[in-house]
Amino acid sequence: MKKTNQTVSREGVESREVPTDLRKALALGGSHVQTLWKDLTPIAHRDFIRWIESAKQPETRKRRVDRVSSMLASGKRRPCCYAVVPMSLYTALNASPRSKAMWSSLTADERRDLVDWIDAGRDLEKRGVRIAKVCVMLAKGKRGV
Repeated sequence: MKKTNQTVSREGVESREVPTDLRKALALGGSHVQTLWKDLTPIAHRDFIRWIESAKQPETRKRRVDRVSSMLASGKRRPCCYAVVPMSLYTALNASPRSKAMWSSLTADERRDLVDWIDAGRDLEKRGVRIAKVCVMLAKGKRGV
């Protein structure tokens, strides 16, 4: 298991744990890159971390970790081409018009919280159960689990 630590934004909001490999890459990028990372919002931290952790192959993860410093240095504040909504959730929402309409009314934070909760189910079966629960909850007009 990789050792991680917590980061706290300037507003005092705790963001997701920064994986060791990313923390090392940020340190290698120098103080300028570290300052840019610290200036990101907790949501931007979470997006970068989820983008890295979503890699299925170790080589892909390494490439993504290696790119973060240059992305920050070039002014990027979010990873590009990153699907925030898993395809299985997207498909389930499309099958339920009421759930899809409610999903559209959620804030970005509410959507990310639901996706994080779904992704916390480590195996596909558990994620499938959570996706079904989210769709039912949204169809009933509820905004969170």
